[in-house]
Amino acid sequence: MRAIAKIREDIAACDKELARLLARRMDCIGEVIAYKKSHGMPILQPEQEARQRKLLADILDGAPYEEEQLQVFECILKMSKKVQAKALFARNIALIGFMGAGKSTVSHCLKDMLAMEEVETDAMIVEAEGMAITDIFAKYGEPYFRNCESNAIIELQDRRQVIISCGGGAVMRDENVENLKKSSQIVLLTATPETTLERVKDSDERPILNGHMNVEYIAQLMEKRREKYEEAADIVIATDGKTVIEICEELIRKLNGMEGGREEN
Repeated sequence: MRAIAKIREDIAACDKELARLLARRMDCIGEVIAYKKSHGMPILQPEQEARQRKLLADILDGAPYEEEQLQVFECILKMSKKVQAKALFARNIALIGFMGAGKSTVSHCLKDMLAMEEVETDAMIVEAEGMAITDIFAKYGEPYFRNCESNAIIELQDRRQVIISCGGGAVMRDENVENLKKSSQIVLLTATPETTLERVKDSDERPILNGHMNVEYIAQLMEKRREKYEEAADIVIATDGKTVIEICEELIRKLNGMEGGREEN
């Protein structure tokens, strides 16, 4: 049996080599992102991720500590995604738009594909108040809810590398827009009234549409909010007829083509 001091020396040597290889791997991730951007390639490539996982599974099949090594590589893949996100976004991404525009769906996809932190202002309010949004509206009224929304946005000012999915009425207050812009690029997601109705018609968590679940009312409310949405937005993305991956790719491409904080014309 080897002396424990010698074993520990070997562990330290392994750690040193692993650190060197991990740094090299992260450098390669940076090169991949630079190559994709310079050649106009899609940033999000879920099929490549699937191939990578299969390759690792094949390499480690039957190997000693197979399960543990696979878990280590899962962590490495997650950290590689974070490297990609840092290379792409220096600030938060705030998603705004009318209900049913796809904010939550896009937020979930970006979280999975880029290992970014995800926050929904509505969820923050529900947790803080200990009740559903419909109950907050019923018990305290909309002004109280809007104050909670403003407070949630203020709480997020010092965070970075976060996807913020904002409630549909969040940017109706100028102060909310100002506070979002302190740390975020604002992305407006849009959808037609017809698409919106199709997406929200079965939801019972849309208090502002109670008794008005129809295209005409949705169109009227959208028009009331349109100017505020467009003034707040750094970029605008129509979501109708697109897959979530297509929407996220367009978002990444547009945010990385921005100059001076707003979309290039």
